[in-house]
Amino acid sequence: MPSSTAELGELRPLMFSIAYRMLGSVSDAEDVVQEASLRLHERSRSGEPIERPEAFASTVATRLAIDALRSARRRHEVYLGTWLPEPLPDDDQDPAHRVERDETLSFAFLAVLERLGPVERAVFLLREVFVMDYAEIAAIVERDEAACRQILHRARARIADGRPRSQTDAARDAALLDTFFSALEAGDVDALAGVLAEDVAFYADGGGKAWTVARRVDSRSAVSAM
Repeated sequence: MPSSTAELGELRPLMFSIAYRMLGSVSDAEDVVQEASLRLHERSRSGEPIERPEAFASTVATRLAIDALRSARRRHEVYLGTWLPEPLPDDDQDPAHRVERDETLSFAFLAVLERLGPVERAVFLLREVFVMDYAEIAAIVERDEAACRQILHRARARIADGRPRSQTDAARDAALLDTFFSALEAGDVDALAGVLAEDVAFYADGGGKAWTVARRVDSRSAVSAM
C-alpha cells in the first residue's frame, strides 16, 4: 500500500492520465488528482491495506472524473458558447502531466469524446487506452461485465462516426498553419481568407470567463472578417 508521499506521487501520472482524458481539462484533471490523492492518503493513514494501489487509484480517479464530468455537463447547459477541450501544453513541466502521448490526447480526439456520456467515456478509455479487463472496468463503473461490453460497443460506434473520413497530409497542414498564423499576425484579411475553406466553421470557448462568440460562425467571408 502507498505509505509515503513519494509512493503516492508515483500514482499521480496514472490518475492524471485518466482524469485528463475523461475531462479534457488540465485544471479539472488536477482537481480530480488532488482529491484522489487525498483519499489515498487518508486510506493509508487509517491503516486499512490497499492491496493493489494502482487499481485503487484508477477506481478513485475514474469515479471522481465521472462525477466531475456530470457536473461540468450541467454547467455547459447554461453556458452560452461552444465548450472545447483544453489542449495539454507541450512545455508542461509537471511530472504528473508527462503522460504517454497518443491519439487520445489530441485535441481532435478529445473533441470526439464529447459525443460520449460519462460512463461510456470511462468504459471506452479504461478498455481501449488502459487495457483493463472487463471485470476491473465493471467494478470501477459499478456495472456488470455484460453491460460494460454493450457500453463499449456503443462507444466505439460513436467514436468511429465522429472521426474524419479521410487522411490529411501533415506537411501540407503545417504549411497552411504557418500561412494562417502569419496572416493573422499581420492582420492580412485577404491572405487569411485564402487559406480558409469556403465552408469553414469557427468555434470559440471563453470558458464562461472571457468574451466569445455564442454561436458557430460559418463561411470564409464571415470568419475572415471577424
